[in-house]
Amino acid sequence: MKHHKIFTLIFLLTAVACNKKDDFFYKGDMLPVTVKGYNGDAEPLLVKVDTFKFKNILTSGSFDQSEAYTFPGNQHTVKLTISGQETGKVILEKELKKGDGPTTISFFYMNGQVMNMPQKQAKEDGKIKISYLFNPTLTHYDQPVDIVLGKYYFTPKVFEEIIRIKNVKPNEFSETVTLSTFSTTGQQYNGQNTAVLFKAYIYKAGTNEFYTQGTPYTWHATSSSAPTPSASTPSSTIHIFSESETGNSIRFNKNLEL
Repeated sequence: MKHHKIFTLIFLLTAVACNKKDDFFYKGDMLPVTVKGYNGDAEPLLVKVDTFKFKNILTSGSFDQSEAYTFPGNQHTVKLTISGQETGKVILEKELKKGDGPTTISFFYMNGQVMNMPQKQAKEDGKIKISYLFNPTLTHYDQPVDIVLGKYYFTPKVFEEIIRIKNVKPNEFSETVTLSTFSTTGQQYNGQNTAVLFKAYIYKAGTNEFYTQGTPYTWHATSSSAPTPSASTPSSTIHIFSESETGNSIRFNKNLEL
């Protein structure tokens, strides 16, 4: 009899718990919130929903964090805030509603700017799809540029344009362009065998003049190039890159490839 009473009590408690759980979810009191994207700043970011803090901070680099916020009483809206851990500077605010259901906040943060996280296009056989974000950390160049993708033939030292991404603003994502894959071996130029490099030159917008013209930096035909993927392999990539230097010759660092 004693065991029977204990079993009955456990059964009733379990049933009540299940009913409370079902009732809880049907009321929509719990709001799952996901933040995902990229922090390109050295300062970690804190995420708060009302006064509730996400367990993990958003350190430099990619992040994908999820927490669940429970609405108290008759509250129907709540404010999500993302701010610098050290400075307290608010970089993003958004009102969330109880009836919205699971919510995802996706963003890219760099140089004090919040941007929408770009979406890569689907990969396609025989095609290279590419987009850029150019961060001119040395020259601080603030005018639009053209990023020109092409082939550099060692013999006779000629750059041949394939496609041009026009009017790329510094620190903003460019449009995506598509070109065909190609081999860099067994190539000829005017009947002469030559090695080929896949390069990305950066010109002042609307010209064939290197954007470094008028700066202390020079452009090197083979060593100065924005990052490029493999020329012979289908891909879809987003490259974030910044300036560096060797002597007074401009170089580039690939900060992130998405």
